Amino acid sequence: MNLPDHFTDIIRQLLKDQTDAFISSLVEVPPVSLRLNPLKSEGKVSDLPEEGKQVPWSDWGYYLNKRPSFTFDPLFHGGKYYVQEASSMFIEHVVKQLIDKPLKCLDLCAAPGGKSVSLLSALPAGSLLTSNEIIRQRAYILSENITKQGSPTTVVTNNEPKDFAVLQDFYDMILVDAPCSGEGMFRKDDVAISEWSPENVRMCAERQKNILSDIWPALKPGGILIYSTCTYNTLENEVNALWVSDEMHAEFVEIKTEKEWGISPSFDDKVIAYRFFPHKTEGEGLFVTVLRKDGSTVSNSLQHIQKRNKKNRKYPSHLVKEVSTYKRYLINPDDFDFVQDENRIIAVSKQHTETILALKNSLKTISLGIELGEIKGKDFIPSHSLAMSSELNREIFSTRELTYDEAIAYLRREAISIPDSPKGFILLTYRDLPLGFVKNIGNRANNLYPNEWRIRT
Repeated sequence: MNLPDHFTDIIRQLLKDQTDAFISSLVEVPPVSLRLNPLKSEGKVSDLPEEGKQVPWSDWGYYLNKRPSFTFDPLFHGGKYYVQEASSMFIEHVVKQLIDKPLKCLDLCAAPGGKSVSLLSALPAGSLLTSNEIIRQRAYILSENITKQGSPTTVVTNNEPKDFAVLQDFYDMILVDAPCSGEGMFRKDDVAISEWSPENVRMCAERQKNILSDIWPALKPGGILIYSTCTYNTLENEVNALWVSDEMHAEFVEIKTEKEWGISPSFDDKVIAYRFFPHKTEGEGLFVTVLRKDGSTVSNSLQHIQKRNKKNRKYPSHLVKEVSTYKRYLINPDDFDFVQDENRIIAVSKQHTETILALKNSLKTISLGIELGEIKGKDFIPSHSLAMSSELNREIFSTRELTYDEAIAYLRREAISIPDSPKGFILLTYRDLPLGFVKNIGNRANNLYPNEWRIRT
């Protein structure tokens, strides 16, 4: 591996006599790890696609002994698990230590979705997660990965950090997994090595400060900021963390860890942080620090947002009054309100209806709640989001269990023939896990799997 000389100098200053061990670890094969989905898995080793062992800082994370072909595993497409780097699963450990009641959380730089998935497995039931991505194409990938998890209390947005300033004192917790110079991905990504330079490090550090400044007003006084990067230098890590503490009047929060995990401390005694180095922990490079915003007085931010939206005529009523047609699609229909957005019907948790509508009218939303389906003339076409949801009432659909070859054909969006099934919408499953819908018309079935999600290989 041809590492930049300046990068090696920085590492030697930080790690001293551990430098050679660190550099040697970069040429090793990275561990393969995934996170089981609590809504679709019992969290047992038997749920894994290959043999493995548990990630010590995660209840749902596992290392695999070898890398399977995830692309050709229907269980992956059905959301039973998410392929995630092990170090980043530490976010789950942080949240479980700090949070014990439902809250509103924002994952600001969320694509492709790994840390949002960690948050979903760690946040208390009843919490609302907003997952945001600034690049639109990546926001749709984020939405796909979040939808497959099946959680009914998520919102995916496509906004710049500064757009959240209108949501003053709104979120109880914000995760900023900031865009960085990517040093922690060197053994996985040759492009990260070729693009690295001291100038790029400085540029990333300044961009991270701008992101943190833009998002800070949206965090409630007393709220939690989790700041992370996948890089090693102190400029993007300790220096920026200390800047937040000093400039934003925030205090560091300590997280308990186990010595055998091999997590390293901060390189600055003034900063409480957690560092992952591949020669000491089984994972990639990661820096995590946690800060609490000063203050305890919180304005009624939701009322303020609603008033502003009404004044700007951006808060029309979307609620469906006659809901009997739609309630039958859900296991717990009384827990939801039903919203019509053009010709789509969306179920949103009653606990968060006002909040979700406020977000919808303040931000550019990609997806929210459970999209039940689409009204087309006299027909109602069930959505793939419904098939993926943990709230799906499977009793109202005829179900067809697929063989492996049939499942792969369906996921390729090829024509499916199920002549022994009744006409109409059929829920297809693989190993009893829903994969999606087809509309059976007798001699053939129209494949309703999302075209943009299909297996292309």
